[in-house]
Amino acid sequence: MEKRPIAIDLDPQAHLTLTLGVSPVTGETSISAFFRDDIPLPALLRELATGVRVIPAHMELAKVEALQSRSATAARKLKAGLEESLGQEGAPILIDCCPTLGVLSLNALLAADRVLVPVSADFLSMQSVNKLDLALKALEGPLNRKFEKRIVLTRFDGRRKLSFEIYDKLKERYGEQLCETRIVENVALAASPSQAKDVFAYAPSSPGARDYAALTLELVEKGFFSQLVD
Repeated sequence: MEKRPIAIDLDPQAHLTLTLGVSPVTGETSISAFFRDDIPLPALLRELATGVRVIPAHMELAKVEALQSRSATAARKLKAGLEESLGQEGAPILIDCCPTLGVLSLNALLAADRVLVPVSADFLSMQSVNKLDLALKALEGPLNRKFEKRIVLTRFDGRRKLSFEIYDKLKERYGEQLCETRIVENVALAASPSQAKDVFAYAPSSPGARDYAALTLELVEKGFFSQLVD
């Protein structure tokens, strides 16, 4: 039986929601309502034509970040909500979160089995992923768990020496945790969100689509992702 994947947008900027063309979205119909009003997660699902089910984000999520930070149990709310409902389906769940390590990102980390970290091929992004790695290691002790993670290099430009230098430094520090597949700088990847389409729908033959297909295959073949969807 096919298990239709679920995507949860935990970023107040709602980039995943915009890219997938989910509209209209209000605070009451987004993931904000789960955190603010305890609306059950299944009630917030939107099903797309592709079969993917989405819980969208809205800019009101920024208020949730500020309010939830006062609660001692705030970081575990999403994990508890998933265990009560959607997590019991056994369907793959993707949680997209903002790059800063706040209450929303902690919710994603505590609810997730695995962490996939995209990092642009530039110095500042590399510094950010190094800081995230230190933060994850600091959390492992108190949480009594290891974070299984992979890092994927994005916006790779083969014409720039810096791209290769960043890859080499990441490889030296993270070894097998760095994906072999690199996502090249590509016009289709930049343009597809403006059309409210993912890159596979917008330009399926583009280098960007091929790279992400190769990344998915690599993660499945190496056992990081289970092949749950036929």
